[in-house]
Amino acid sequence: MGKFDRYAFSAQPSFDEAATRKAFSKAVPLKTLVIYCYDPRAAEIPNAVAKLFGDEVFPGDIILDGSGNRVASTTTIFPVIVAGGRAVDALRSITIAQHLFGIQNIVVVHHSHCGGTSFTADGIINAYEHEHHVDISKLYDRSSICISDYETSLKHDTALVRSHGGTPKNVNVFGYFYDIDTGALTEVVRDVRRT
Repeated sequence: MGKFDRYAFSAQPSFDEAATRKAFSKAVPLKTLVIYCYDPRAAEIPNAVAKLFGDEVFPGDIILDGSGNRVASTTTIFPVIVAGGRAVDALRSITIAQHLFGIQNIVVVHHSHCGGTSFTADGIINAYEHEHHVDISKLYDRSSICISDYETSLKHDTALVRSHGGTPKNVNVFGYFYDIDTGALTEVVRDVRRT
């Protein structure tokens, strides 16, 4: 038995994956996954999305059981924080969030004055080669490396999310531009639920 196995659901002798999944979906009422940048100036994005969508809750409250253990949450927003808010880095999280909780909305948000606009795909590839002697040109699709145009990157990322096999076809996919100075969200892409 591993040092931390007592904390892993799947390591328990009574583990039932289907029952555990059902319990997860009831413990946290997640509805919306929000992909945004790790820039500290963008930290209010989940709150802005919650306000915009109206019935969303973030960060919500932690629910304790009778013994004081953290067993659930009231949040309806699942934040996925990645460089530049680029969707390529969030694809696995979308699949897992859907599997464990079921989600209704995926929101991709890119923000003003993002560091992802301060370099080009060629620039970072060349610099990495020069500084680290490693060719990263084949690691990432060039359209997902930087942000050269906010509307283009949001359209690219929402299309990437929609077309990915791990994205359920029945979810809504949105793309927003966030102004870090005013807190305003501007809708760029609205791809509503498909059946």
